[in-house]
Amino acid sequence: MWNELLGAFFAVATLPNFVAMAAGIWGGVIIGAIPGMTGTMAVTLALPFTFYLPPVTSLLLLVALYKGSTYGGSISAILIKTPGTASAACTVLDGYPLARAGKGGKALNMALVSSCIGDFISNISLIFLAAPLAMFALRVGPPEYFMLMAFSLTIVASISGRSLLLGIISACLGLLLATVGEDMYGSFRFAVTEDMKSGLGVVPVLIGLFALPEMIKLAVFRPEEDTQAMKLGDNRLSFKEFQGSIKSIIRGSFIGVILGAIPGIGPSTAAFFSYSEARRTSKNGDRFGEGELEGIAASESANNGCCGATMIPLLALGVPGDVITGVMLGAFMIHGLTPGPMLFQNNIGEVYSLFIGMLFSSAFLFVAGTLTAFGFAKISRIPQQLLLPCIVILCVFGIYSVASSPFDVAVLLVMGIVGFVMMVLNIPAAPFLIAFILGPMFEDNMRRSLAISRGDIGVFFQSWISWGFFALTILFVALTIRREWQKWRSTSRATN
Repeated sequence: MWNELLGAFFAVATLPNFVAMAAGIWGGVIIGAIPGMTGTMAVTLALPFTFYLPPVTSLLLLVALYKGSTYGGSISAILIKTPGTASAACTVLDGYPLARAGKGGKALNMALVSSCIGDFISNISLIFLAAPLAMFALRVGPPEYFMLMAFSLTIVASISGRSLLLGIISACLGLLLATVGEDMYGSFRFAVTEDMKSGLGVVPVLIGLFALPEMIKLAVFRPEEDTQAMKLGDNRLSFKEFQGSIKSIIRGSFIGVILGAIPGIGPSTAAFFSYSEARRTSKNGDRFGEGELEGIAASESANNGCCGATMIPLLALGVPGDVITGVMLGAFMIHGLTPGPMLFQNNIGEVYSLFIGMLFSSAFLFVAGTLTAFGFAKISRIPQQLLLPCIVILCVFGIYSVASSPFDVAVLLVMGIVGFVMMVLNIPAAPFLIAFILGPMFEDNMRRSLAISRGDIGVFFQSWISWGFFALTILFVALTIRREWQKWRSTSRATN
């Protein structure tokens, strides 16, 4: 193995490969930072340009675009409360308050360092743990998926802010909206128009919930403090601040690796899951959501930890881990490479070259992230009465460019109004979003499981994986009830 890795190192260390990785990382960061411009779009648009490139160079370009766009979403999430990608939605919770407090540079640096560490750990895991993790992913069927989704929905308790009741209401609204469109049996629900039959897109809902309410707030209330330019503040991330977040970074990276190896989960779920665990275990958990660097570290390490891990089922089983790796599957096939167990026998040189190139890409991500974030950081110095209209134009353009759909733009605007009403009523938006993302997977896997067992609910308890997630769900719910009970008792004593 080591001889093959050494040979792959020299094969990758060429100028064309370095240029491809640098261009991919840089382009991915910029595209990811633009609201509505997703990594899927970047990889899809780049695919035709790889037809006449060598196989390894082509794959490294696409992987670099994937990694760059995953990190790039955090830039706009921190500076303008507009996640460039769905996986950066969790970064908004602490990133934007830090930017408002004049610590935007520090938040960007924490996001970059966490992303690079998560990405590096994910790449190492891909090299050494591909086979075991792929076998684990192979054992996860619809019942196990359902239990995992049920456990993931308990994250709502950690991102509900000060009111668990309002968080649950928000999550229920998200689950309700997730049912719009066609179900697995071909029935249509809430399909008032023809466009609604295909459901609501995650990106329009995401940007509508987090970006537009700020602009409506400025137009309606015209607060004086919002018309002032934000100060970037101190860019330096101290070693003490990094040390205080290292546990969350390592834990988030491995959460990203494990969940990324399971097809269909994706970086968004991993980011919220990591954030929930960090908040639960951190001594600063009460400050999460108000501008805590550790929250950014947990989110960004997890969503970038998914990047390499989503390649595990693709390479080992031939099963794409998410939409982007599904596009990459096409690139493999175009160049005569068939992902799956035989890939490691017939094309081991290309596989190891891809592994080494992904390690190089982590270094390129750090350099490109540093330089690009510095340029984007100047956005925070623009007065918001000038900045916000530009953001609206970018949001509308980005959403329309995905599928040239006026309906998606309408969803964006409607969700902006819904998000503003939620903001006025102090209903948190994060539970809504995570429930909207997890809702379809929760429902589909429940219905598939019951169809397999012909209605027998015992199907959910036939494997140790299902029992493990069930036990974790019960434990987390019990701890949440205990915490809320203690909070209620302390409040009652204070008022008496």
